[in-house]
Amino acid sequence: MAYYSDKILHTLGFKYIGKNVKISTNASIYNCDKISINDNSRIDDFCVISGKIKIGKNVHITPMCLIAGGEKGIILKDYTTIAYAVKIFTQNDDYFGMSMTNSTIPKQYKNELKQAIRIGKYSIIGAGSIIMPGVHLKKGTSIGAMSLVTKNTKSWSIYIGSPAKKIKNRSKYLLKLEKSYILDTQ
Repeated sequence: MAYYSDKILHTLGFKYIGKNVKISTNASIYNCDKISINDNSRIDDFCVISGKIKIGKNVHITPMCLIAGGEKGIILKDYTTIAYAVKIFTQNDDYFGMSMTNSTIPKQYKNELKQAIRIGKYSIIGAGSIIMPGVHLKKGTSIGAMSLVTKNTKSWSIYIGSPAKKIKNRSKYLLKLEKSYILDTQ
């Protein structure tokens, strides 16, 4: 996987770009002026990243993800993992027929839902999952593969399914590992 050099990253017009950021040359990034990426974060091949987005430290967005921040925005807190082919949407068309749909239609004929999304620190979203507008994944949330998340989660919980439902609590052992990691990297 080829990544942009630091020199090129700093010419792309990001709102903020931290240290040791890796972005694949095969990723498509739109609205760089609305995107902040903090230290040690990485965006892999064939991702589409657009709109208002704030990416914390040590965030990994793996191949083939769609992160659509739109107008309302997405916040991905530190140590978040977005697995293969995850889709995160802050906007959604009206599927009930009360308005017209799609990007070719002027706003006055549409009734889009537009809500911000927050992904809490230490969260992981499994492959193929979808996060819908307005969702807040609380600190330490784990989402199983192929899940559809339509509602806020509880901290340190594991969710699976469509729609996603809590199945059990998640271990906090990784907090001890974080302390060691921080000491090792200073």
